[in-house]
Amino acid sequence: MVPWGRQPCRRYSVRVNPATESALEPRALRATLGAFATGVTVVTCRSQDGQAVGLTVNSFNALSLDPPLVLWSLRLASPSLGAFDAADHFAINVLAEGQVELSRRFASAMAGKFDEGSWHDGLHGLPLLSGCAATFECERVSRQDAGDHRLYIGRVLRHLWQPVPPLLFHRGHYHLLGEVL
Repeated sequence: MVPWGRQPCRRYSVRVNPATESALEPRALRATLGAFATGVTVVTCRSQDGQAVGLTVNSFNALSLDPPLVLWSLRLASPSLGAFDAADHFAINVLAEGQVELSRRFASAMAGKFDEGSWHDGLHGLPLLSGCAATFECERVSRQDAGDHRLYIGRVLRHLWQPVPPLLFHRGHYHLLGEVL
């Protein structure tokens, strides 16, 4: 019996032949990772020709307070990889709960992503989105490949937060922030 009327956890059991199989089936791992709720961000930079580049990212995290460092990662197959590799600076726009459509827009391959939303330039011309829960303007200090992603570490140059609820992502769906416990 599962307490409080909750559904039992989905369990994945994997039998492995070490000579021929990986111990972790990617779909099962993705489902398990989805149990960790995250915020939703749009990470932006300027390309070498000055064009605004951005994409939806939920792999953002704090790394250090002293020095002030944050990190995020990008799929090595992403068409935006070249722009972020060439950029010395990037911005993290932590989306507010009313910005779900912007998250979907920046998660797509559509052209004209910056045609929606209220954008302004921050430090080094970084595209910043108005109305976000928070923004971080960063100087890239490190990047390294880790599996099928590239990890970017940035030193926070400037930050701002607003008293608005953030947009959340959990188990493949957007969510609103719940009650304070």
